[in-house]
Amino acid sequence: MPIPSSIIRSAGRLLELIRGLRRLKQGQGALGVVDFATPDELECAVEGHGDDFDDLVVFGFFPQHGEIHRLFMVTPTAFWKGMFWQPFTYMWLHGGIMHVAFNMFALWMFGTPLALIWGAKRFLRYYLLCGVGAGLIIATVPFFVAVMFPEKQAMVNMNTLGASGAVMGVLLAYCLTWPDRTLMLLFPPIPIKAIWLLPLLFFMEFTVGPANVSHSGHLGGVLIGWLLLRRDGHTGSFLPSTKRMKFLYQRYKMRKRLRDASRDRHRPN
Repeated sequence: MPIPSSIIRSAGRLLELIRGLRRLKQGQGALGVVDFATPDELECAVEGHGDDFDDLVVFGFFPQHGEIHRLFMVTPTAFWKGMFWQPFTYMWLHGGIMHVAFNMFALWMFGTPLALIWGAKRFLRYYLLCGVGAGLIIATVPFFVAVMFPEKQAMVNMNTLGASGAVMGVLLAYCLTWPDRTLMLLFPPIPIKAIWLLPLLFFMEFTVGPANVSHSGHLGGVLIGWLLLRRDGHTGSFLPSTKRMKFLYQRYKMRKRLRDASRDRHRPN
């Protein structure tokens, strides 16, 4: 029975990947984790790797050619000029082995229980919507920042890649589904309740995290996840719904009017 040509081609690509990784391990250096970088920084990151990464567009690496960067990573200026596919394609690219490893480990650890109770279809829809929504936020927020802070004008030309926004949405869903579940952290090795995981991660990100992290992407994934969960009524009592917030605001205004009326009534003539 002849072997299909598609299998032969796939095996050839796999062998090329293994050879490239072996040469990289033997002294070619290693790619850093790039989550928020300019095209020039990306070019510098892959400089010196020769042809090992030509045409290699997979989860763990980015290709050498700058044109691929501009096509598939989220760049705010490029997106609003017509590259509307970028909020989807950026989440399938990563800046290095550790980048994709951490994201996929978190997706496996926190996404598996959700997929078991939600079903594969609903979980996949939620994951993709969080990732694409985070990509749209990444493509939009820099323009508002540039207007308010002119010295940040360069942000509109920065590239972002990685599934971190979608993974953060999954973390939110897990923490709100099992808020009292105890998690053992690796760094630092302490147990915490699941509901405190995201606040701790964001505190570490904004205080001691690396400078090349897309804060808008992480926050955007959480925001989109919250909106989706609120729509389905799965956030419990930890986050108020829009209806609840409207009720609280109306109650505040009513109490304020009552206090004002009470002060007027007791005010001496």
